[in-house]
Amino acid sequence: MKYLFTLILITISFSAFTQPFPVPDDKEVSYDVIRKKKTIGSLISKFVEEDEKLILHSVLDIDVKVLFFPAYKFFQESKETWISGEFVSIDGYTDFEDDREYKIVGKDTEEFFIASGMDGELKLDKDIIPLNYWNISILDKKELFDTQKGIVRKIKVEKLKSEKIKINNKTVFAEKYLFNASKNPKDKGPFPEYTLWYHEKELLKMEFKNPKDKITIKIIRNDWGK
Repeated sequence: MKYLFTLILITISFSAFTQPFPVPDDKEVSYDVIRKKKTIGSLISKFVEEDEKLILHSVLDIDVKVLFFPAYKFFQESKETWISGEFVSIDGYTDFEDDREYKIVGKDTEEFFIASGMDGELKLDKDIIPLNYWNISILDKKELFDTQKGIVRKIKVEKLKSEKIKINNKTVFAEKYLFNASKNPKDKGPFPEYTLWYHEKELLKMEFKNPKDKITIKIIRNDWGK
């Protein structure tokens, strides 16, 4: 019995160690996208575990209406595959509000991460990881793979003073960061500056100003603590 308990403990510890980011107990996290105090969309991420493989399936869906008429739409779906804590592939699709649509794919090879998207095929550093705000380790990187457009962006992060925030009527102490990324020549505007709040490595809240109308967009966890 003691041997069995030890084996189980080792298995659990090894599994936790190899995970690149926290996996919630119910294998799903959900956020509301809020503009002018109105919910305009959702971000849902699901975690599928298969032995040493972890698939992070995320869908961001935004639909803004003005006087019941469509004013802005955005849709992104991505599936990241991680094996033993290493990012190995991605399959995604992004549909912007205009005529821009991108199919995003990428896969590890023996020497490089080969990806394609807005700028065509890219041969990237094998250790690059995707720009997914759920994964707090992005804050330690100098470059990330932008999963909306399939390009590389240089990253700059500033740690701010931690503060108390309210999520689902519960007050928690959260680490706070400013996140900036480089602009690509094909971008139609600057990459917005994000403010990020994490509690025990879980992303609870983020916000940014829309470069077009300067209105703040908030993305807030709606299932935390329930």
